[in-house]
Amino acid sequence: MKLLLAGGGTGGHLFPAVALAERLMEVDSESQVLFVGTERGLEARILPQLGWRLKTIDIRGLMGQGWKRKVMLVPMLMRSIMQSIRILTEFKPDVIVGVGGYASAPVLLAATLTGRHYLIHEQNATPGLTNRLLGRRAVRICVSHQSTESAFARQRTVVTGNPLRRGFSDCPQLPDGTPLLLVFGGSQGARAINDALIAALPTLTTEQPQLKIIHQTGEDDCCRVRAAYQVNGRNGDEVTPFITDMARAYAAATLIVCRAGATTIAELTAAGRPAIMIPFPAAAADHQTANAAMLAQKGAGLLLSQRKLTGATLSKLIDDLLHDRRRLETMAAAARSLGRPDATDALLRECQSLVEG
Repeated sequence: MKLLLAGGGTGGHLFPAVALAERLMEVDSESQVLFVGTERGLEARILPQLGWRLKTIDIRGLMGQGWKRKVMLVPMLMRSIMQSIRILTEFKPDVIVGVGGYASAPVLLAATLTGRHYLIHEQNATPGLTNRLLGRRAVRICVSHQSTESAFARQRTVVTGNPLRRGFSDCPQLPDGTPLLLVFGGSQGARAINDALIAALPTLTTEQPQLKIIHQTGEDDCCRVRAAYQVNGRNGDEVTPFITDMARAYAAATLIVCRAGATTIAELTAAGRPAIMIPFPAAAADHQTANAAMLAQKGAGLLLSQRKLTGATLSKLIDDLLHDRRRLETMAAAARSLGRPDATDALLRECQSLVEG
C-alpha cells in the first residue's frame, strides 16, 4: 500500500498519523508512507527524527485571522493546492488520509481536483469546519467518538477510535507508593497551565512533601518554569520542554494535569489514568471542552475551566485527589473503560478496504 497522510501542526493531529504509519509497516513492510505537512508544524521536527518521509507545502491557518488577512491568504492556498497536486502526481498514493491541521485541506482539495478518493480521520468530539466541509466528498469518515457520527453522513461514517503509538494500552494499574504528578499542555506546552502550576508549587510542596512531578513545559517556557521549581527547592522533579516517551510518563503517573485535545483524551483512556483537564479555550468550536466534558460525565476526570484556573484552585484539586486513593482508582477504571485499544487496527482496516474496493 502507498499511504499518504496529510496534516499535522500539533501532536494531536500528527501522532495518530504516526501510529497508523507504524502499524502499516508492521503489517506490510513493503508499503510506502509519505507525510505532507508544513515547515512550521511539529511534523517538520518530529518526523525526520522518527525516520519518516515528509513533503512540505506552503500554507498557514485561517483561525484567528481577520477577513483582510484571510483574503491575503487566498494566493497561498492556491499555491499550496498546486504543490499538493504535484506531490499526488509523483507519489501516486493508493490511500489519502486527512488527519486534520491546516496542511490537510490543500491536499484533500487537490485530491478532489485530480479525481482521487480520500478518507478523513476526525479525532475530536466536535469536528471543525474544515472536516465538516471536506467530509462531504470523503469516501469514508472515521471518527473517534460515537457522538461525532451525527456531524457527517452516517452511511460513510465509521467509529474507529483515535490511533495511539505503542505503549499506552500496556500501562499498568495505578501505581502505589510515592505519588507522581504528570503535567503537560500539549506538544507546544501551555502558558496558563505552567503559570498555575508555578503558583501551586508552594502549597503542593507543603501539603504533598513526597510528591514528584514530571512537567512538560513547551520549548519557550522551559527555563522560566525550571527556575520556579528550583526556587521552591524542587530539584528532584523533571521539567522538560518535550517528553519523547509519553507512554513511560503515563505509566508512572498517579494523576495527570493536561489540556483536552483528542490525542490526550485517547491516551488517558488507553492508559487508564485520572486527570484534571483544562481545555484550551481558543480551540476551534471549543472542541476541547466537549472532549473533556465527555470524560467528566463518565467520572473519568475533572473539567477545570481556564477561567477558573488559579494556583489555589489547582493545588486544592490536586491535593484532594491525591488524598483520596479510592476516588483516583474509580476515575482510572472509568477512563480505561472508555479506551479503544484497537483504534489503529480499525483505521488501518478502513484504509485497506478502500484499496480493495
